[in-house]
Amino acid sequence: MYAVVSLQGFQYRVSADMVLRVPVFDSEKGAEITIDDVRLIADGDDVLVGKPTVANACVKAEVVGHGRGTKILVGKYKKRKDYRRKHGHRTNYTEIRVTEIVRP
Repeated sequence: MYAVVSLQGFQYRVSADMVLRVPVFDSEKGAEITIDDVRLIADGDDVLVGKPTVANACVKAEVVGHGRGTKILVGKYKKRKDYRRKHGHRTNYTEIRVTEIVRP
């Protein structure tokens, strides 16, 4: 069984006991969260598609921890102008573990 959920502007395909990294949000480690924006639930041949969400469905997850991703380098360059700039950043993330997919 899997579900497609929308969380903070991104869509994820999740299943039970799956750990995924999402953009950071304020929750403490070990906190239980509920994602109500479920777009699709599939269990074998039985598929429920929402318009735009599946009514009375939710995905329950727990916060595993917070962290920072790997460094991403961004460069600017203009030919023949002796112009080069290098800038980097690390994106914050929250790791969550899906515990249960609740069907209607």
